[in-house]
Amino acid sequence: MGEGEAGGPSRPEGREGEVLRAKYLDYCSAQVADLLLFLSPDDIYLLAQRAARERGGPGEVSYMRMVQVATEWLSGKITLPPFEIWVEDYLAHPDRYEEYFMGLWESELHRPLEH
Repeated sequence: MGEGEAGGPSRPEGREGEVLRAKYLDYCSAQVADLLLFLSPDDIYLLAQRAARERGGPGEVSYMRMVQVATEWLSGKITLPPFEIWVEDYLAHPDRYEEYFMGLWESELHRPLEH
């Protein structure tokens, strides 16, 4: 990574920036998915019920909705590094992160840009 005008690391731009952003989102998704794998269906049910109560929403939902709610709730509760810090560490040690990518970052690059 190069140096910016203020003496700090420069922010990746263009295609490299798109790839890094997609990999970051993939990494974050993998972290949440790993936590979900440790949960039993009962744990997911309880998490979804708790999240629904916190939101003031309906208590009974489908299992797919429970997983979605549990995922959203977990995403808000775990601490993930900000993109800029993640990029710096990823560029210095890419091998530490490769096992966490689920391949989603590749499909993210082929989506049309939303305007």
